[in-house]
Amino acid sequence: MAGKIRREDVDAVRERVRIDEVVGEQVVLKSAGVGSLKGLCPFHDERTPSFTVRPSTGRYRCFGCQESGDVFDFLVKTTGVTFVEAVETMAGRAGITLRYEDGGGARPAQDVGKRQRLLDAHRVAAEFYAERLFSPEAQVGRQFLKDRGFDRAAAEQFGVGYAPTGWGALTDHLRGRGFTTDEIVTGGLAAQGQRGPYDRFRGRLVWPIRDVTGATIGFGARRLTEDDSGPKYLNTPETPLYRKSHVLYGLDLAKKEIGRRKQVVVVEGYTDVMACHLAGVPTAVATCGTAFGSDHVGIVRRMLGDDDGAGQVVFTFDGDAAGQKAALKAFEHDQEFVAATYVAVEPRGMDPCDLRIADGDEAVVALVEAKRPMFEFAVRSVLAGWDLETAEGRVKALAAAAPVVAGIKDRQLREEHTRQLARMLGMDLGAVQRAVGSEVPRVARGASGRPGQGVGQQSGRGGGQRGAGRPGERDAVADAERQLLALVVQAPASVPDAFDALPEDAFVLAPSRAVHEAVRTAGGVVAGRAAGVSWVEHVMDACADGTADQVRPLLGALAVVPLPVDSEEGLARLAAGLVGGVRLRELARREADLKGRAQRLESAGEHEAAAEAYAQLFALASERQRMRAEASEGGV
Repeated sequence: MAGKIRREDVDAVRERVRIDEVVGEQVVLKSAGVGSLKGLCPFHDERTPSFTVRPSTGRYRCFGCQESGDVFDFLVKTTGVTFVEAVETMAGRAGITLRYEDGGGARPAQDVGKRQRLLDAHRVAAEFYAERLFSPEAQVGRQFLKDRGFDRAAAEQFGVGYAPTGWGALTDHLRGRGFTTDEIVTGGLAAQGQRGPYDRFRGRLVWPIRDVTGATIGFGARRLTEDDSGPKYLNTPETPLYRKSHVLYGLDLAKKEIGRRKQVVVVEGYTDVMACHLAGVPTAVATCGTAFGSDHVGIVRRMLGDDDGAGQVVFTFDGDAAGQKAALKAFEHDQEFVAATYVAVEPRGMDPCDLRIADGDEAVVALVEAKRPMFEFAVRSVLAGWDLETAEGRVKALAAAAPVVAGIKDRQLREEHTRQLARMLGMDLGAVQRAVGSEVPRVARGASGRPGQGVGQQSGRGGGQRGAGRPGERDAVADAERQLLALVVQAPASVPDAFDALPEDAFVLAPSRAVHEAVRTAGGVVAGRAAGVSWVEHVMDACADGTADQVRPLLGALAVVPLPVDSEEGLARLAAGLVGGVRLRELARREADLKGRAQRLESAGEHEAAAEAYAQLFALASERQRMRAEASEGGV
């Protein structure tokens, strides 16, 4: 079995891969100052972005939930891969051949990470199915696509394929490509029977389900013949790759247009996604055999950059009872969006695929444009079950609709929708308000989460602050130290060598002293200039055992905090001034200590020792005066 990946290769991959591109595949990132990007955190639910990415250091950090790390950490936490698998995935993306510590060669194929092996199996399976679509046996599948307005180009665009009717066609093919039975079954491509494994999909049209990066992680398959006793649609079961509540079909193709148009259109099936994209609605996605839920909300919000209310989420549902039920289910998640939510329903009950066949591409575009607010649709769906022409019907309709409105958490929004409900019912506003008010859940208001401790909240406990003067002065000193350390972590090339020569006690804050020590242990700023984006990792590895748990989170925060300038000249000037400030404060503290010592010696009658102390004091004062003069001449 291959050993650890060589450190220099890990660093090379980290250097080559842009973290903003990897994160940007799952989170819409916006400029947030000099060299920083910001988006909605993928690790916790938030309405205001606190997730920061700093491409120059290859780091991310959420100042809400405190999650932080590099590109490998991001993949581990968002996709469930191991660290080794994350490195291998990014190495493949960057075209870097990895070496391992036991022998130096590339890792043998059978020893590649389990997740990567499953991804490779799905890639081969997708190619197999796509090729079989144009076999004689697949004529029924091609006819199905043709009847729905999809030609060969459309099938190739979406990777549509055909699963042969044989029990082991795919399994045999994958075995021939070196995959084990365990891998094939674990990936959901085959099921284990009493006589051995058999293909999960047989005699069906197959759609590859891809993650946001475009990697195939599962399949959806449609029945083509009446003698197929299975369900109309059959999806990959839950596997290490595929969790249906965490996937939206078509997102890999739609993500760029979603970010550009600030719109997501949620449809119900694979052919609906195809129809929308081909008709001119390239923001369409679909759930995979499950109702739209909270996990899907999180995905959509990150793709939209849903923090300013400018986005739109449009749901398309059939006009029948099932469609209305789906709309009410979706409405349960309406308040999780900042974006406005809408429903688009074709009056004749057609889905986008059928509508495109009947009336052409323009009709699909018009369907989305004719959307109605989600609240209006949800409430009218409830009211439709009652005769509003009678007093009894209106009272019962109010009783049915009041809980829907009462569930709206935002008070102002609830009040506005209460007024809308009164107008829909034609009832007295006061009566409707009382009905809604009586339904408002009386739940204790829980804490919305503790504010995270950011870079500006270093603790001075445990030997913490020393001789920093008055509170305002201490704050200024602490800010200066943190700004200098942020420069050391993010832009070591701008920091003068004098930083490495600073004595251990030059910093006032204990965490600052620990970071300074770790930087020096990692080779100082001289080493940082050559380390690239791996510099932060090197410093983290150099943290002393006793302080690592406290210092590493601080380093993660320092690596993403915005810097006040972006030019090399400006950074160098700032760094020189900050290093000089640390040195001047350190000299001032030493002067104060010496002055006190000299006075004590003099009062004790030890005149010779006192004279020596005064001489040292004079030398320190001269040194401090010289440094001030140099700083003034340099414009620092």
